[in-house]
Amino acid sequence: MSSQVGTYGTAARERAQDHSQSVPWYLWMATVAVTCAMTGSHWDISWHRSIGRDSFWTPPHLLIQLCGVLAGITCGYLILATTFGRNPELKPACVRIWGFYGPLGAFIAAWGGIAMITSAPFDDWWHQAYGLDVKILSPPHMVLALGIVAVEVGALILLLGFMNRASEENKPRLRWMFLYIAAMILVVAATILMEVTSLVNLHRALPYEVLGFIVPLVLLSMGRASGHKWGATIIAGIYTLFFLLLIWILPLFPAEPKLGPVLNPITQFIPPNFPLSFLIPAIAMDWVASRFKSSPRWLPYTLGALGFITFFMAEWPLAQFLLQSPAAQNPIIGSMYHDYLQGPRSFEVLQRFFPTEASSVFTRRLATGLLASMVMARCGIACAEWMKRVRR
Repeated sequence: MSSQVGTYGTAARERAQDHSQSVPWYLWMATVAVTCAMTGSHWDISWHRSIGRDSFWTPPHLLIQLCGVLAGITCGYLILATTFGRNPELKPACVRIWGFYGPLGAFIAAWGGIAMITSAPFDDWWHQAYGLDVKILSPPHMVLALGIVAVEVGALILLLGFMNRASEENKPRLRWMFLYIAAMILVVAATILMEVTSLVNLHRALPYEVLGFIVPLVLLSMGRASGHKWGATIIAGIYTLFFLLLIWILPLFPAEPKLGPVLNPITQFIPPNFPLSFLIPAIAMDWVASRFKSSPRWLPYTLGALGFITFFMAEWPLAQFLLQSPAAQNPIIGSMYHDYLQGPRSFEVLQRFFPTEASSVFTRRLATGLLASMVMARCGIACAEWMKRVRR
C-alpha cells in the first residue's frame, strides 16, 4: 500500500514538474495574436495598394481584429482567473490594478485588444465620412497602431516574466518566442514609418534621422534582454525574413483595382518594398558587444554610433540598387512591383529618388540621427537591464 502511495506521489510530482516546464497556453495565444496582427496589417496594406478601399469585412481586416479578440479574451480570462483564485500559482507573480490581479503584461495586452476592437467602427465611420485614406497614419489607424503596439509589448512582458522565472532547461524555447515577438515589434515600427522610409525617400537624411530614434532602442533593449549573444541579429533576421516572405507570397494571388483612377493596371497583389538593412547594424553591434565581458560606460554610445553608421553605409547603396538596377527587377527582390495609383510619371516608375535636402539640412539631420542613436542605445541597454529583472 505504501509503495502505491509513493508511486502516486512520484507521478504527481512528475506531472507538476512537466507542467512547470511547459509553455503556458496563454503565451502561445499571445504569440498567435501578434502574428495575426502583423500578417493582417501587411495583407491589408497590400489590399489597399492592389484593390483599393473595400468593405470593412475583408479577410485582412478580420485577421487584424482577430488579434484584438484573442488578446482581449486571453488576457481578460487570465486576469479574472487569477483574481478569483482559479490560477493561485500566478498570484505571487502578479500586480494589482483596480482590485484585479494579473501579470503586468496581461493588463497591457488586454488594453491593446480593447483599443484594436474600438478602432474598427471608428475606421469604418472614417472611410464612410472622408473616403480613402491619403496616408497610413489616419486617426483610426493610429488608434489601431497603438492597440497593436500595446498587445505586442504586453505579450513581450508577459513572456518576459515567465522566462525570467523559468528553469534554465526551459529558457531556450521561451527565448526564441521572446525574440520572435521582439522582431514583430520591429516590424510594426517599420510599418508605421513606411511613408518616411519609402524607397524613393532613402537618399534623403530624414529617414535615417527618424530611424536613429527607434532602431537602436528596439534592437539593443530586446536583443540583450533575451540573453542570447546574437539577440539583435536574430531579431533583425526575423524581421528581414518576414518581409521577404511577403514579397514572395503576396504576388502569387490575383487582384484587380476596384477604384479609380487606375494609373497602373495590375493583376496581382502588390507586396511591400525590400526590407531595410537592419541586419547589418545588428550584426555589427552584437559582434562588438560580444568582445566585452563587462559593459564599459562608453560601450552603449559606441554601439549606437556603430549601428547608425553601418546602417547608413549599407542602406544608401542598397536603395540605389533596388530602385535603379535592372538586377533588382525580379520576383526574388521585388523592385518591379508598383501599385495601381503609381502612374508613369511617379518617382517609383521613373526610378528617381526624391530630391536630397540642402547640404546644411542634410548634415544637421544626419548629425541628429547619429546623436539620437547613441542616446537611444544607452536607453536600450538600461531598458534591457530592467527587463532582465521583470518577474511579474
